[in-house]
Amino acid sequence: MSEYKERHENEIFTKVLKAGRRTYFFDVRETKAGDYYLTITESKKNFGDNGEATFEKHKIYLYKEDFKNFQEMFNESTDFIINEKGEDVISEKHDKDFKSRSFTIDSDDEV
Repeated sequence: MSEYKERHENEIFTKVLKAGRRTYFFDVRETKAGDYYLTITESKKNFGDNGEATFEKHKIYLYKEDFKNFQEMFNESTDFIINEKGEDVISEKHDKDFKSRSFTIDSDDEV
């Protein structure tokens, strides 16, 4: 059996989250023993100097025995970020063309 066919035959459930140049895949798969596990794949689209698109992928395998601890740490970590930095995203800093800017404030009040 080909690797592609084997990889896709054991997919039970899939959800896709598109987030700018990144796409996240949440795939429930089945082991040979008939149990389920989760893979989370981040796929990031990059462009080479020739303009050709390539994809950089990172994958996490998560098994049932780790779900509870993973979920607790994920929630604790995301809650920490939201509590410390809020929910607003300064998206322009994430643009590859972002350049730091300096600002001058004009004021009639002199110290």
